[in-house]
Amino acid sequence: MNHKVINPAALAQPSGFAHGVLAGNTVYLGGQTAMDSNGDIVPGGIVEQFRQCFSNVLTTLAEAGGMPSDLVNVTIYLTDVEDYQKNGREIGRIWREMAGTDYPAMAGVGVTRLWQAEALIEIQAVAVVSGQG
Repeated sequence: MNHKVINPAALAQPSGFAHGVLAGNTVYLGGQTAMDSNGDIVPGGIVEQFRQCFSNVLTTLAEAGGMPSDLVNVTIYLTDVEDYQKNGREIGRIWREMAGTDYPAMAGVGVTRLWQAEALIEIQAVAVVSGQG
């Protein structure tokens, strides 16, 4: 099967990974931390980092021809699950603002650390885009 690497110009230049891969009508969205376009983790806490991470995921998905409603699976890796839970109401509001209220299958996983030491969250996802492939 042919596949297409998706690396939006609006995101930091990837090194050793792809932001996404379109295979048929399935988009595999690589783990996104809260990196801005310069490759720096955005300042602030979990809420600010969630917004940037999820924006990066959705930017890659859009570049592949998809939209938030195409997400079928999302995994959120967290260095502090309790902090995420404490801010769950605000994070949920941001999700609805960016993606609406149709939620995909999801998992939240506590981890000891992420690739960038200052990253608090990483989001990885899979989407099925109608009309692709």
